[in-house]
Amino acid sequence: MNNVQQLICDFVGGPVGHRLRHGGGRGQALAKAAGLKSDRNPFIVDATAGLGRDAFLLASLGAKVTLIERNKEMHAHLQEGLLRAKDQGGIYSEIIERMTLLFGDAKDILPTLNPEVVLIDPMHPPRHKSALVKKEMRIIRTIVGPDNDAKELMEVALKTATSRVVLKWPLRADPLEGIQKPSYQIIGKSIRYDVFIQT
Repeated sequence: MNNVQQLICDFVGGPVGHRLRHGGGRGQALAKAAGLKSDRNPFIVDATAGLGRDAFLLASLGAKVTLIERNKEMHAHLQEGLLRAKDQGGIYSEIIERMTLLFGDAKDILPTLNPEVVLIDPMHPPRHKSALVKKEMRIIRTIVGPDNDAKELMEVALKTATSRVVLKWPLRADPLEGIQKPSYQIIGKSIRYDVFIQT
């Protein structure tokens, strides 16, 4: 069994489905970081789509989200997950209708999209603590490898986003080297959102 088959891109059951049914709505940290408000549904680009969970959350709250994934295996797995969710019908189909999946390098695609908000969740630095990284994340890391161009992607995002850029980063990790200080941060239990407001 290869790595992709061990991954589950499931938007209906598991933690994603539970979050949809019992989450905190627009009061959740990601929604706040992305600038979702009662009267505002910005056009968001998830430039590092992965398994699409953050994009699905944002779309479930009303935002139109374009997902970009450059790894062929991850893109195929994500595409299958989106199709399965759409086939469920009802609210799942409505959410998937607000999601557009693209294949390619976000550094090339972002300048063509004119996004209001860009979300970047690059492969995080390896942990040095004893706690073992979740098996799922270890599998993803073996598929996509390190995001050595995260700084370059951030630079492109900061040039193209019209409203804000959101960097999802480990809570206690050093800032991404070579990038300006964020406008503010939203702190979670294990991760933080560095928010860069465009002026």
